[in-house]
Amino acid sequence: MTRTVIAQGTFDILHPGHVHYLEEAAAMGDELSVIVARKANVDHKETPICPATQRRDVVGALAAVDEALLGHEEDIFVPIEEIDPDVIALGHDQHHDDEAIAAELERRGIDCEVRRASGRETDDEQLLSTRLIIERILERRGD
Repeated sequence: MTRTVIAQGTFDILHPGHVHYLEEAAAMGDELSVIVARKANVDHKETPICPATQRRDVVGALAAVDEALLGHEEDIFVPIEEIDPDVIALGHDQHHDDEAIAAELERRGIDCEVRRASGRETDDEQLLSTRLIIERILERRGD
């Protein structure tokens, strides 16, 4: 029986932290589907720079990812209901409330485990945050 995992995120300016998260999510099962957030659903941080279709295509090109799809604009649980995963893998620093997600999954009759991926070790040279990448670009190339 195939064990399906869902990971999700904005994935604006893909970086090694994203790759680590998706590789770890893929290791939690046999198939990894990644839901890429639409701009309308990104309200916890700055609006993405890259269009949703571009972010989906770049994520989908990663070896760890079996399928990359765009999220639903009104109800973020719609793709989860359609895929019916065994695991939802959250990034180590994603803003989601694990217990609230588990409660909503139960309410919708979706039987799956919610797990957190680990963070990736880094040094001062590696930037594992889109925000930090943008800040560095502005610092070095901005007016």
